[in-house]
Amino acid sequence: MSASLNAARRAADVEALAGGDVVDVAVVGGGITGVGVALDAASRGLSVALLERRDLAHGTSRWSSKLVHGGLRYLAHGDVALAWECAVERAALIRTIAPHLVRPLAYVIPLDAAVGRGTAATTLAGLWAGDTLRGAARTSRRVLPRARRVSALEARRLAPALRESGLRGALLSWDGQLEDDARLVVAVARTAAAHGARVVTYAEVTGVHDDGVEAVDTLTGAAFTVRARRVVLAAGVWTGGLTGAVALRPSRGSHVLVRAERLGNPRATVNVPVPGERGRWVFAVPRPDGLVAIGLTDVPAPGPVDDPEPDPAEEADLLARASAALEVPLTAADVAGRYAGLRPLAVAGTAGDSGGATGDLSRRHVIEADPDTGALVVVGGKLTTYRRMAQDVVDRLTDRPCRTQRLPLVGAAPRASLRAVAAPDRLVRRYGTEAPAVVALADGRPALLEPVAEGVPACGAELLWAVRHELALTPEDLADRRTRAGLVPEWRDAVLAAAAPELARA
Repeated sequence: MSASLNAARRAADVEALAGGDVVDVAVVGGGITGVGVALDAASRGLSVALLERRDLAHGTSRWSSKLVHGGLRYLAHGDVALAWECAVERAALIRTIAPHLVRPLAYVIPLDAAVGRGTAATTLAGLWAGDTLRGAARTSRRVLPRARRVSALEARRLAPALRESGLRGALLSWDGQLEDDARLVVAVARTAAAHGARVVTYAEVTGVHDDGVEAVDTLTGAAFTVRARRVVLAAGVWTGGLTGAVALRPSRGSHVLVRAERLGNPRATVNVPVPGERGRWVFAVPRPDGLVAIGLTDVPAPGPVDDPEPDPAEEADLLARASAALEVPLTAADVAGRYAGLRPLAVAGTAGDSGGATGDLSRRHVIEADPDTGALVVVGGKLTTYRRMAQDVVDRLTDRPCRTQRLPLVGAAPRASLRAVAAPDRLVRRYGTEAPAVVALADGRPALLEPVAEGVPACGAELLWAVRHELALTPEDLADRRTRAGLVPEWRDAVLAAAAPELARA
């Protein structure tokens, strides 16, 4: 089947499901976990319907640090199994599943007054342990080189804003960076659609039964029933509204965004240790859109909200901790944008348990069966390990073998092939082998390949592609998920202004 998702296909899928078509699996939730389950099940030959109450990647999945990491933090906490899982999944993503969306990124840990010689030695040993996992997971050193110590001069070449005084060098390592977490979700969903999955956004599930779910089409207000042999709940922090089978305690992770030129246009992430917290760092990650993301907090959060925001204390703390390693301190005036996401952390005990620090809760995923409906509930986990989470869920539904570890997403190709794609580099990074098709939409209308406004990293052809092939149904879908212009308020305004004509034209 086609990988294209659009309003017409959605309408046909809703009509078929409301008309009584029975599917093997109904998946509730259109974040990375839900679309991962849909792809795994569909690629094994099961019939699938995925229902999402808002847009693809509307919730937590668009608010990540946009990293595909090897789990060094988990090594520091002694969880070798989770670190190994991260290393294996990173290898699959960077080599086969999505090499167009995942690329190597350098990290530097400045060796200054905050990092004593003993701590430096211990940290380097941990980085070498991560290298061992990298090698065992069959990620080449040509892709992710071995960690090493570098001079202060080399560190400042990679991260020019590092404070020179007292800098005696840095530890250099490599990990994976995701072009865009929302694009990964869309790519997984479209790949699932190519395997026959019905992907229906703006469909809010209102009831779960042992033979399917009740839903409302929020675009029309019409209620309908989806008949399914099994139901999987992958609704993240919203899971508690559908089942009590798993107790959750959300944690908020916040980021602030500053212009890359403010930090000398760094080519590497700067990691700064958080004093008194083992294995925790504040990082400044250079992004491909000319911004640097500074994160990450880990604080208890109230129940689910659609648009979580950093509080002023988090923002100030992030700026202060990052500034500790920089030549010129950052202030609130440097902040170009901000965002926060809610981690759906599973806890032992009853729902609403609030004891202990969220940073101490496991990042492992949990799968439970609802005793009343039989629905499988999956929560927790990491963006990096979404595929493994999905495999573990679908393994409980069928004995057909999993295929996703070697299944490329739409747009994926070997790196050598991607380098040969005849399209602008930015579009190849975001669309892979489909980039020429995006460019082709501008035939006769060359302005569609120009930024929608000066300085905005999005063009009209991308908006048109998103409407025709990526199930973008509203201006907000285009600004906040398909292009990510919503990360910066003035960028968002520009895309919203350009969105209406493209929605009408499509």
